[in-house]
Amino acid sequence: MYNKKFFPSILVLMVAAVIVGSCSKSGGYSSGNNNTPPPGTANAVSIVNMSFSPANLTVSPGTTVTWTNNDAMTHTVTADDNSFNSGNMATGSKFSKAFAAAGTYPYHCSIHAGMTGTITVKAY
Repeated sequence: MYNKKFFPSILVLMVAAVIVGSCSKSGGYSSGNNNTPPPGTANAVSIVNMSFSPANLTVSPGTTVTWTNNDAMTHTVTADDNSFNSGNMATGSKFSKAFAAAGTYPYHCSIHAGMTGTITVKAY
């Protein structure tokens, strides 16, 4: 029927296939909205290559968003209405802001005018 010598190897391959298959189902975001994670699952924005990534982030009320400057130059995270401001952020610096109320919060880098982003707080 089967070769007892190869049975452990086959069993290991089967277990590995199950693990890989289950990881791939939960690893990506397939909501059909430009790979934006579901609200509440991501709360980080990377500053890299003179941009905010992601530029548009949707979160649930009460979420704290953290920006990390992964760029080689100083940037800011400044609300368009000046309701929050990180001040100058050197490379490696972090800035966090809690968003309690539903709404749209556009922001920019006050040093580099072309860098913009939006946090949308939406109750689901």
